[in-house]
Amino acid sequence: MRNTSLEEELRSGKTCVSTTVGDSMEPMLRNRRDTIIIEPVHGRLKRYDLPLYRRPDGKYVLHRILHVKKEGYIICGDNRWWKENVPEEWILGVVTEFYRGEKHISVRYPTYRLYVHLWCDLFLIRAAILRIKNKLQRIKKARTAQ
Repeated sequence: MRNTSLEEELRSGKTCVSTTVGDSMEPMLRNRRDTIIIEPVHGRLKRYDLPLYRRPDGKYVLHRILHVKKEGYIICGDNRWWKENVPEEWILGVVTEFYRGEKHISVRYPTYRLYVHLWCDLFLIRAAILRIKNKLQRIKKARTAQ
């Protein structure tokens, strides 16, 4: 049996299941605790979609689309404040549902849609809070290192 990569599976039209790694999509997706269902992309993605993409350095990233542009997307993690310009060709798949622990959540559920709209529409406020939090953590780290 041949061991295929997630990327090969998606490019061949198959659905993939994976555990999340990292904190960039917290609080929605938790590091190594939640499971995502990724489908191949059919056509252009929309604002608020959650694509899996691969950067040129080979790193796989799962972040949310904030803006759709002619040549790609402006994407940002829920737990990040910096935006990334992602070309269409980097996109491998899109999350259609996930399990937060044992709880199943579809991206079509009204409660999920409400969360996404609130989270993204309050981006500037959220970004300011995350910047302050990050700065305070660096100050605390510098003080404990002395």
